[in-house]
Amino acid sequence: MASSPDAALTRALLYPYLALAFTLMVTVFHHRRLRRRFDELGAFLLYFALFFLLFMALPVVLVLLTAADPAAFLRSLGFTFGRSGRGLALAAAAVPLCLAAAFAGSRDPAMRDQYPFAKAACRTPAVFAAYEAAYLVLYYLPWEFLYRGMLFLALLPALGLAPALALQAIISTVHHFGHPDTEIWAALGAGFIFGLVAWATGSFLYTVFIHALVGIANDTLLCRRWHRPRAARRAP
Repeated sequence: MASSPDAALTRALLYPYLALAFTLMVTVFHHRRLRRRFDELGAFLLYFALFFLLFMALPVVLVLLTAADPAAFLRSLGFTFGRSGRGLALAAAAVPLCLAAAFAGSRDPAMRDQYPFAKAACRTPAVFAAYEAAYLVLYYLPWEFLYRGMLFLALLPALGLAPALALQAIISTVHHFGHPDTEIWAALGAGFIFGLVAWATGSFLYTVFIHALVGIANDTLLCRRWHRPRAARRAP
């Protein structure tokens, strides 16, 4: 990352802002609190929108307003296709692993209780498609920008590979607290793997694809299960 005074100012504003955003998302904007005021589907769509606003839109605006070279600063956060050949190869190689992980997750009773976040998304194909599109753009995209971009690639030059990997893996794992234990352990492993993908490619965009593929495939399998005939759902 550039070391100009403007870049230092942007960093000095960006990371305290992220601390505030984290606090807001786990308190007043947490989905459990939103569900007290809105129906389940509306609460989670609002939660996704707030997640995008606080962890992507506003950080990007802050960079645009304070950095002398906003494009270079955003590239340092992973906002680039980076080493695209390597990224596409890794993304393609991850597809069968992602689908296998989604299949395994869909057979876990605890995961069936957890996902989709909004069970009403399973009502119709149109509702499901709209929900998953919002899930991808408003949740997975800012999630990877936050963890693999701002909390990994941006800090990599100062911290070094192992500490930067561990930092974002720890925080992203903590972010899963309250989820099934199997998912928390998977989040820890994925934190290191996704960090290495971002390090190898210089971009968080490839991990958006990999991460979202697991989640959306898992939701798809679980919604299909809900729409199976009741007798078939009871079958082992």
